[in-house]
Parts: sequence; C-alpha cells; structure tokens
Amino acid sequence: MKHVGPTTTSVEVSPPTILTVQELSEHLRVHPATIYRLLRAKQIPGFRVGGDWRFDMDMIDRWRSEGEQTAVTARYHKRLS
Repeated sequence: MKHVGPTTTSVEVSPPTILTVQELSEHLRVHPATIYRLLRAKQIPGFRVGGDWRFDMDMIDRWRSEGEQTAVTARYHKRLS
C-alpha cells in the first residue's frame, strides 16, 4: 500500500502593515504636513481609503531604500565632478 501525504504546504503570510498619515509621520519622524506635501508632489507611495490616505509599510520601506540609493549615487557623481 502506498502512503500519500499532503500535496500542498501551508505558508503563513502576514497581512500588510498599513499606516495612517499620523502613524507614518511618527515612523519617519517628520511633521504630518511633510507627508501631505510629498503626496501632493507624488513623491511618496500611498493610497486613499475614502477621503483618508493610507500607506503600505513594505512600499514605504522600498521607497526609502530607493531614495537612499539615489542620494548615494548623486553624492558619488558630485564628488567625481
């Protein structure tokens, strides 16, 4: 007799961390007005829920990493000039 085990494995996926403007401003240590300014300039990833803005923490982390990489590259090129 052949034993047949489970064919699928369970992978635990945590739900995304979603922040409000206030929570994000505290996390980034900036004034909430700075978050709204970045939103108006389309420089920060966010989405609306009704009339309120929300932010996915994973997307914010990627946005910060990309910004840091851009700043490092700019400093490097400025030093070469």
